[in-house]
Amino acid sequence: METVVWVMMIVVCFNYLLKQTWRRPFWVALSAIVCALFVGLAWPWAIEQSKNRIAGWLADSALMLDLAVVLTLEVALQITFCVVAAHIHTSGRIKPSVIWFYRLLRWFPGLLVFPVLFSLLVAVIFALPGVSFPLVAWSLAAVVAMVIPLGRWALKYLLPEKDIRLEVLFLANALIAILGIIATVNGRTAVAGSSEVAWTALVGVLAFVALGLACGIAAYRLKLQRIYKKQK
Repeated sequence: METVVWVMMIVVCFNYLLKQTWRRPFWVALSAIVCALFVGLAWPWAIEQSKNRIAGWLADSALMLDLAVVLTLEVALQITFCVVAAHIHTSGRIKPSVIWFYRLLRWFPGLLVFPVLFSLLVAVIFALPGVSFPLVAWSLAAVVAMVIPLGRWALKYLLPEKDIRLEVLFLANALIAILGIIATVNGRTAVAGSSEVAWTALVGVLAFVALGLACGIAAYRLKLQRIYKKQK
């Protein structure tokens, strides 16, 4: 379980840095300052934590379900940004509302990075016993303030094409969603397994899928006919 959480934290940090490649240097610097201030000012709450308390949080199913809701919302927003950006890059005429929606999503860097930074601060304080807590916190804050712009520059240098960065961001968020499901379930199942097949339910699902497929094909053909008439 702890391994899954650590992998998720690493991917969250990667997503945050990758999202910064769509922002201007001034706003990246401002974002780095905000994260650094959060780390530097959070040490009074970080020293109150303990390994047993963190382990209890990870074992608390209700807390993990609440965290899964936040994680799902953030992943949905990031994936929506990828879809809207791809639509803008591939379409000819774009509605102003779509452009404003794209700009709004581009401004959203992600909120999961803050609990990740807090967890990192707690881990560093545990790893450096006997050292002044404010010194540890502000030293880590200085590192964070340097890593964010440097990481953004490194990712933009390694992945200069926006299309590739967009695909990587989409896949990374999909990975976070999968890891979030694993961390939330944590060995629990909602219902007991059954070896019997509910044929009525199976036929109903297949009929629903066939109906949706037929409606999709009909809508696609109508759209093609309208395009053909406009071209005439």
